[in-house]
Amino acid sequence: MPAAPGLSVAALIVHILAAVVWVGGMFFAHQVLRPAAGLLDPELRLPLWTRVFERFFPWVFTAIVLLLASGYGLVFALFGGFAALPAYVNVMQVLGIIMMLLFLHLYFAPWRRLRVAVARQDWAEGARQLGQIRLIVTINLALGLVVVAIGGSGRYWS
Repeated sequence: MPAAPGLSVAALIVHILAAVVWVGGMFFAHQVLRPAAGLLDPELRLPLWTRVFERFFPWVFTAIVLLLASGYGLVFALFGGFAALPAYVNVMQVLGIIMMLLFLHLYFAPWRRLRVAVARQDWAEGARQLGQIRLIVTINLALGLVVVAIGGSGRYWS
């Protein structure tokens, strides 16, 4: 039992909510908004995506900070450090870090190029950059769903 069970419970709640915000946001963007916005002409669709990302990415950065802080807090509070981590926690940690690195690439490369293309009204380049973002979000969404499944079931693995 952790030394401060209330703190561990709070950290776990923060961890779960941060994951829900990030993965749920990707699911919504990929499975709902993308198909609906795909019907729009590029001069409407690309500025729409720019505004969506401007609102969503601060939430992703916040989720990343909260996931790291709460996750590593739980590593020490519940498991006494890295030496005693069960396999499922290590898998979640590795996949989560990959997701974070992919997001940072998305943010500092295709997202920046998308904003420049939209500002220049270069719709072809904007569409190309949005395609890059879609690919990264697709990968991150798949990884995020796997991490959620592991987080929910991992403690019951034999």
